[in-house]
Amino acid sequence: MILGTFFLIILYLILRYIFAWIKYYNNLDTRLGESTWRFTYDYPVVGERDISDLDDKEFVRLRRKKNKVILLMYSIVLIMFIASMSLLSKFLLFFTS
Repeated sequence: MILGTFFLIILYLILRYIFAWIKYYNNLDTRLGESTWRFTYDYPVVGERDISDLDDKEFVRLRRKKNKVILLMYSIVLIMFIASMSLLSKFLLFFTS
């Protein structure tokens, strides 16, 4: 149980670090939006069509970087959920036996 708790604390610190990166990317360009939990291509881009790599390379590459960090964030959240369920089951088994 101690190892599981330590593992969850480490994952939480990694998740806070990822949140800081997402906020950093959000502050670099206002077109990325302010949401932490949504991929950037969910937002409508100002203009008549979506921006391709040929139109605005810096923005598209920044958007791709932010999407990779958000995907990493969702992966960490999933691992934290599985680890917390494992820790909870060990906790319950310890007190019921």
